[in-house]
Amino acid sequence: MDAKSLRRLARWITRLGFPRLGFPHRRLLPLMTLLMTLAVCGGIGLGMPGGAIAAALADRLAQYPDWTNPPATRPTQGQDLAYPDWFSGNWQATSTLIDLVAPLAPDVTSPGFEGNRTLLNQPVSFEVRFVPRRSPRNWVPALPGVVEIVSDRAFNGLNIAKAYLGDDLVVQVEVDPKNPNTQVTRLRGNRSLVSTIPARAIETVSNTEFITSEIFQQVFRGEGNPPYLNQVETTTAYHYQQPDPDQRPDQHPDQHQKPEQSQPTILANQVTAVYLSPQDENYFKAVQRPIALYRYRLELHRAGDSSGSEDSAGTVTEAS
Repeated sequence: MDAKSLRRLARWITRLGFPRLGFPHRRLLPLMTLLMTLAVCGGIGLGMPGGAIAAALADRLAQYPDWTNPPATRPTQGQDLAYPDWFSGNWQATSTLIDLVAPLAPDVTSPGFEGNRTLLNQPVSFEVRFVPRRSPRNWVPALPGVVEIVSDRAFNGLNIAKAYLGDDLVVQVEVDPKNPNTQVTRLRGNRSLVSTIPARAIETVSNTEFITSEIFQQVFRGEGNPPYLNQVETTTAYHYQQPDPDQRPDQHPDQHQKPEQSQPTILANQVTAVYLSPQDENYFKAVQRPIALYRYRLELHRAGDSSGSEDSAGTVTEAS
């Protein structure tokens, strides 16, 4: 692996919230979970719309950045996250960091936090897709064989990793066929990131608004370095915008309207919170309070129609 590739890998590792792990590049950028909700998309758990957990999610986002503990969540129990029907299909996603806060600074900070300010207002784009899948959740009071919309986790994870790292560092993305909440991103140089979602909460606010909060446990394994554990929360509020009914099919995009206004759009407010693991020397200074908060603007514009396809087999490999 050449020096340029090592520098990109080092930046990516710190964006995931891991400290310096012996890489030669010292200007490491901090914490920003790469495998966001769109990338992993784990189980639906037991968080039901309208409950105490659900009501807390909208309030939590409204209280940003005054967060003092992780959200109330429930175990995923190996179940997948079902999205509203309007997620179905291919989307061109753009994620932009618009704010960052270190609540416990200067006493406790994330490595390289200040360096991450260079990423402010720098959009990162990638393609994602959501596909229909037969629900295995027979215990849910619904008709057998109900079709749910889920994330194509392997496809999305690979595209997001490539967007941050480049094509040459990512080997493949694997999703556990027995547990959609577990995903492995394999990198060149015998390095890997294992990301698991043990808990989440959801809220369906309306027919066009959907909120999720997921807890990620991440383990980075690098050759010559001990494994390192990290915990990250990603809370996201999605808002669906339907096409403008006044848009005529023959109207040119530059005539009074942007092209995306004639297509469905999903806008999202996303916050990533980073928490210290118990093995960290500063754990008892922070306890359950986040040491870094990152706020993103997420936009999804329709990229094509794949709503009739089944989701992938669980592994996507980058072509060499």
